Amino acid sequence: MIFFSTTKMIDIVGLLDPQAKTSTGKKLSLHRQLVERLSNAILSGRLPSNTVLTPSRTFAVQLGVSRNTVVLAYEQLAAEGYIIADQHGTRVAELRLHKSSLNQSAMLAETKLAERWNDDKAIIQTQPRGTTGLLAPGVPSLKDFPLAKWKRTLERAVKLLHPFALVTKDPLGEFSLRQAIATHLHIARGVQCEAEQIVITEGAQHALTLCARLLANPNDTVWVEDPCYSGAKSAFSDEQLSIIPIPVDNEGLAATTEHWFNQRPKLIFTSPAHQYPTGAVLSVARRLALIEAAKNVGTWIIEDDYDGDFRHTGTPISSMQGLAEHSPVIYIGSFSKTMFPTIRIGFMVVPKTLVSQVTRVVPQILQVSNQLQQIALAEFMTSGEFGRHLGRMRRIYRERQKILKTELTRYFPDDWVLGGTAGMHLTLRLPSGVDDRSVAQQALSQGISIDPLSSFYEQPTANNCGLVIGYGNTPRARIPSAVGILVEIIKRENDSWFGLSACAIDK
Repeated sequence: MIFFSTTKMIDIVGLLDPQAKTSTGKKLSLHRQLVERLSNAILSGRLPSNTVLTPSRTFAVQLGVSRNTVVLAYEQLAAEGYIIADQHGTRVAELRLHKSSLNQSAMLAETKLAERWNDDKAIIQTQPRGTTGLLAPGVPSLKDFPLAKWKRTLERAVKLLHPFALVTKDPLGEFSLRQAIATHLHIARGVQCEAEQIVITEGAQHALTLCARLLANPNDTVWVEDPCYSGAKSAFSDEQLSIIPIPVDNEGLAATTEHWFNQRPKLIFTSPAHQYPTGAVLSVARRLALIEAAKNVGTWIIEDDYDGDFRHTGTPISSMQGLAEHSPVIYIGSFSKTMFPTIRIGFMVVPKTLVSQVTRVVPQILQVSNQLQQIALAEFMTSGEFGRHLGRMRRIYRERQKILKTELTRYFPDDWVLGGTAGMHLTLRLPSGVDDRSVAQQALSQGISIDPLSSFYEQPTANNCGLVIGYGNTPRARIPSAVGILVEIIKRENDSWFGLSACAIDK
């Protein structure tokens, strides 16, 4: 282990500025400053792996800040995988750091779209998703959406719409919306992009299909997380790609040297900030290793940041796209969870080296028609209404998540409940012998729309059973009774393990 004096740590980090502001003029908190400076020092190698950090109390005194500021910063860095806290103290994690070489940058710049675009002009078809009952994963609280304000924004958009725009539109999407998205992503998600790099799509599913069609040819290999969001597998299957499931553990996608050697992919799909459905966060070490390996072999990484705007502990985990220079990462997202599902607006952020090629090809395959909503959404974002709405929803979801977790841990061991740091769902692991598909079907008959965990695995086993339980669309007062119904259904499926559990069902 490496030990630096407190003075050396101060030299590396620098004193914090209470008056510091973001690029948009907002105040930058002291703990956020410390997180950014420490993470930059780690990534640059100025704080090498296994460096023991100064204890929080001593560091706070030397920095002239409260101890809580340092504690919060250390907790955030630990959550993202930069540091490890154990009996040996708080130290920098083992990270594989590689500086981008000129050859790697050149290789990325020369990378082209898939060969199919020599003559393929097919139009993408989207797959709409339905809505549901209580405890539905991924469904936002529609009753809390500011519908009246959205209607007024749409009315203003109609008045501003020029007649010429009714027949002519930018195939990449309304530029005002692309600018608003670029600003939001930079501030909230740490994405490094300009408006020209953004392509507007009809939802995240549409963006996935577009990625597959632009960047891969039929029979190319794509890695997906296992378990994985079923929409991703569907999009890749429809484009005739060969799907290889890569196991997920508590640090996210766990690709091995053997995977790279035997099953080299053209595309990699991952949800690093909050893996769906397990809730795992892809550690910084694995992010860096994945980016480096992808650069070396010409692989594209698709980063699905489906619920990155909703984090319940610490500050949001920054994007993978903005982690390293010249990253071969396509960042995708949508407004179906931050706004409402039927808005059907998503987006993808492509590397600068692909902008000219994408601009040439996209008009042949992309026919996004929700122009009026794009104009309205741009104003909704730039006016501040979108940010205020996100703030309200974070508070609501944080409260509902806490209630759901409390109710689940009344009946089940704590380590059976996965996730909880972000998003709108928790995942409940169940013991072998419980048919999670049967539980989900019985729950649906009582108005509860949970998903069986086994359905997300490529080849589920008896150990893959569980339930994916949402809380976004369920009022706090209805969560306890809904959980009670689930417990009764599970008990009927397999009563024996309840007697062996430390949690009693009859509380």
